[in-house]
Amino acid sequence: MRKFLLSCALVALAGGVYAQPGKPVALKQKTAFQTSSPWIPEIDVRSDIAIVYGVNDRPGMTFEQRVQSWRDHGYQTQFMTGIAWGDYKDYFLGKWDGINHLGVGQVTQKGDTIFHGKDMPYVVPVKSFIEYMKTAVIKRVIDAGITDIFLEEPEFWARAGYSQPFKEEWQKYYGFPWKPQHESAENTYLSSKLKYHLYYEAIKETSNYAKAYGKSKGKSIKVYIATHSLVNYSSWQIVSPEASLASLPGIDGYIAQVWTGTSREPTFFDGQRKERVFENAFLEYGSMVSMTAPTGRKMYFLTDPIEDWPRDWADYKKNYQATFTAKLLYPTVADYEVMPWPERIYTHPYKVANSNEKVLIPQYYSTQMQIMVNALNSMPASANKVTGVNGIGVLMSNSLMFQRFPTHNGFEDPQFSNFYGQTLPLLKRGVPVQTVHMENLTYAATLKNIKVLIVSYANMKPVSAEIHTALAKWVKDGGVLIYCGRDDDPYQSVMEWWDTKGNKFTAPSQHLFQLMKINGASGQEKFSFGKGSVYIIRQNPKEFVLQANADPKFVEVVKQGYENDAKAGKLEFKNSLYLERGPYDVVSVMDENADAKPYTIKGPVIDLFDPQLPVLAQKIINPGEQSLLYNVNRIPDKAKPQVLAAAARAYDERVTGKSYSFVVKSPIKTLNSMRVLLPAQPKATKVTNSKGQQLTDVKTSWDASSNTVYLGFANEPAGIKVELSW
Repeated sequence: MRKFLLSCALVALAGGVYAQPGKPVALKQKTAFQTSSPWIPEIDVRSDIAIVYGVNDRPGMTFEQRVQSWRDHGYQTQFMTGIAWGDYKDYFLGKWDGINHLGVGQVTQKGDTIFHGKDMPYVVPVKSFIEYMKTAVIKRVIDAGITDIFLEEPEFWARAGYSQPFKEEWQKYYGFPWKPQHESAENTYLSSKLKYHLYYEAIKETSNYAKAYGKSKGKSIKVYIATHSLVNYSSWQIVSPEASLASLPGIDGYIAQVWTGTSREPTFFDGQRKERVFENAFLEYGSMVSMTAPTGRKMYFLTDPIEDWPRDWADYKKNYQATFTAKLLYPTVADYEVMPWPERIYTHPYKVANSNEKVLIPQYYSTQMQIMVNALNSMPASANKVTGVNGIGVLMSNSLMFQRFPTHNGFEDPQFSNFYGQTLPLLKRGVPVQTVHMENLTYAATLKNIKVLIVSYANMKPVSAEIHTALAKWVKDGGVLIYCGRDDDPYQSVMEWWDTKGNKFTAPSQHLFQLMKINGASGQEKFSFGKGSVYIIRQNPKEFVLQANADPKFVEVVKQGYENDAKAGKLEFKNSLYLERGPYDVVSVMDENADAKPYTIKGPVIDLFDPQLPVLAQKIINPGEQSLLYNVNRIPDKAKPQVLAAAARAYDERVTGKSYSFVVKSPIKTLNSMRVLLPAQPKATKVTNSKGQQLTDVKTSWDASSNTVYLGFANEPAGIKVELSW
């Protein structure tokens, strides 16, 4: 995000149609990529869907022609555009209605407009902008035959809120004149609530229009929101509607925009501030799952093989593996945007490690990336759980975004540490801690499997009294709640429900404790309420991570609550997270742990993070590393010839007697590497291009331990035919 040239990594979109001309064959809506480019052979990724970005015409090519270029190559097309920014120069510069609208940009205290690009401000979503989005963007997209629309990144910067349009919206919403947010915590809180409300209403109005206009044309329109996680938006000091959209009737699902750029934001743990990409990504994806899981809305997971800021290829590869593993550890989600901006990945040069030389994507990395991407086409959802205790939750709320900027009364939360203080001490010990969205507590399923819930109002506030009613009932029925906080931040006394309309609590936790008949000021640490228990730790969670060795007491209380009070079994500490997902083994081994042992998986397994797809008798994963393996012992139908892993997508598979043939397609200028399961070692291997010419430079080898043949050759978007006989 930050100044992302082509916008932050967009989104995992699902399903599509692959078709030979005139012969459409329906495919699952499972994988997608998003692009602003017309089809070119260098980016023919072969996912189910091409998400066409932006409605603008190009020199010599209209938007409709750009869409058609993807349809002509067998893709289902869908659409994405920004809801807070975009290449809307016809609106901003006055072509649309004769009025210059650059003044609707988000403005900081210094009077600076925050831009995403030239003549492309982040907007205060005023009425004219919403009208433009409906009539100049959404209508044109639906008229082009697209029925799935993604509105991305509804973002209002916390540091903004000083423009005239914002002041006018303040007056309309609150009924009293605007107050500058830098002057008090209450003003900041009110400003953030308004920012939240403005984008909630903008999305509501835009999505309602899309569905109504589509219906008038006899089409059923689906609207999705592509958004960063609540973890990231809070960390980056951005306000967005997030969880509240889950209950909006016009929204059909989300894309979780998590990638190296968001997950490499440094965090504190054990007194050290540094990047923890895997752990951060795991928490980001988890917060997106918890946001939608109780609602049944669809979720797509995004990863990006590179990122928005220029790095080197070795850096991209390492962090892609970390984020990719993190998303696969959530087995209930099985739809993906496999990459954003393939034109950026395949056609732009980036640095070689330890050098100033820039090169296009190295073939070893494009091969590995395509192996990983094609694995997503067959990645199953699973009822399996990640190893470790899955019953510990940390409560989150949209109000996390309301306290991040500016600082008041000297109360600081460096690197969002009040959140990481509740999560990293557990995650780093191998506990797959879950986040729980406060806004979803009205759904019965939200706390169904949670045994211990950690709550702090140091960095967020409860959005309503009903939240406390739900929490108190859960504790009374046997839940264990651990409250961490000094209740000393300046937001405790903002104008909210707990200190207005007859309520006179000086901190919102007092209302919760009153419902549970607890004296939170007594100094007592443990209380009973009904069948459940409550612990009060009078420390702000940031204190657990800002200093070295400061989390043992917190961890011990969690352990006691889980084992002794919830009686849920032993709280196991380890240095790894492992998930069995169909034939795939997904594992991450964490560093910064007292246990420095590697994790070993017995084979035969195919290493999907190695472009050569070796079959290993065992795989050893060291601390700080991740791995994705195809476990040969868990092949669903071992008697059936099949492609197990490949850097290309297979079509037109045919098995006849003692032969197996298929066609594989992938971007030009890349190398295919594949493992194919056969009943026996092949006696003949024939590989031909789309012109019927036999390829001579084909690498082949047989692995008897897995009954697989390895094939390697150059890819071609038009298709390479492989014929194997035994």
